[in-house]
Amino acid sequence: MAESGERIERAFPRYEVNAYVDYTGSDVLLYHTIENISLGGICIRTPSVEDVGTMVDLVINFPELDSQVELRGEVVWANREPPMDIGIRYVDLDDSKRETLRRYINLVRKK
Repeated sequence: MAESGERIERAFPRYEVNAYVDYTGSDVLLYHTIENISLGGICIRTPSVEDVGTMVDLVINFPELDSQVELRGEVVWANREPPMDIGIRYVDLDDSKRETLRRYINLVRKK
């Protein structure tokens, strides 16, 4: 466990972005704000917080690329207090989807 003030090194760096996501879990929820994104997962703000372990279908929309990625994910953490957000780990990220995510992350990283 990291001590106070010590940074934890992540396998996939996270980036704040100007993109949005639609997802289907217990409900179909459209146009949700992405708080941050990485090649390993996504954090989204949502009024309908799913339980940890819930499988969700995501459509991540990238306006700058005029593109989107459809994939499946698993809720790995949930925050039911404001800002009410969930962390989702990708579970079916093939090479094509990974390359689209990589292109988008490279684009926003340069801003």
